[in-house]
This record gives sequence, C-alpha cells and structure tokens, in this order.
Amino acid sequence: MNRILDFIGMSVGGWLGWTLGGWVSIFTAFLVGVVGTAAGLYAARRFRMRFSPRQP
Repeated sequence: MNRILDFIGMSVGGWLGWTLGGWVSIFTAFLVGVVGTAAGLYAARRFRMRFSPRQP
C-alpha cells in the first residue's frame, strides 16, 4: 500500500508540474515536472506518516 500511495503522489505531482511548466517551454516542463514529482513523493509520505496507523 505504501508504494501505491507513493506512485500516486509522484504521478499527480509530475503531471501538475508538467502541465504548469508546459506553458513556457518543453525544457521548463521537464524541470518543473521533476520538481513536481519530488514534491508529490514528499506529500504522499507526509500523508502516510500522518494518517496511517502506527505499527507496534
């Protein structure tokens, strides 16, 4: 479940970055997409740490 949540966060973040950077140029879309992917992974992990039950 953890990997799936990470994948979803990375996909959404990368897509948002690519869409926002695409207004400028293809290279900007690539760079902003990479940053968006990293931000999506960070957000997914923060979400998981906050809302998942703790393991004993």
